[in-house]
Amino acid sequence: MARSNDGAATLELVVCLGLLLGHLAIAQKSTRPPSCSRTTRPVGVPKLSWNATLAAYARRYAGRRAHDCELVHSRGPYGENIFWGSASRDWAAGDAVASWVKERANYRRKCGHYTQVMARTKRVGCAAVECDGGGTFIICSHDPPGNVNGKPPYPGCGRYGVPAVQ
Repeated sequence: MARSNDGAATLELVVCLGLLLGHLAIAQKSTRPPSCSRTTRPVGVPKLSWNATLAAYARRYAGRRAHDCELVHSRGPYGENIFWGSASRDWAAGDAVASWVKERANYRRKCGHYTQVMARTKRVGCAAVECDGGGTFIICSHDPPGNVNGKPPYPGCGRYGVPAVQ
């Protein structure tokens, strides 16, 4: 990947579209939370919309991570998912979303990326950066944030014994 402004803009557009479509597909195809399988009630995940403010926030943070691409959260006001892929291959936006959603199989309160994807967030903005040492760092910022400690990831699941996020 080239480090030109045009290359960065193209990469950002591809990441943005891929992540937004991945999030939308996940949200729209899910009819119930996996941990609430005893019920057939819908999850109630709202439709996501792309948000330029969140994308700008994600872009600034991704830029600060380019030198080391460590998986360190920004500790900002938004919910977020982060992803790093090695330089051994090209990473697409869908790879990041698939990685976050894979946590579904292990959901026992601490699979934060999965629950953030499925949270009742309404807005998302994402960015990616090529790491100085190789690889790709991807971040998606979500608003309102999910993964609220002490609350179930899905509305109404508490009554079915689904544990709260820790």
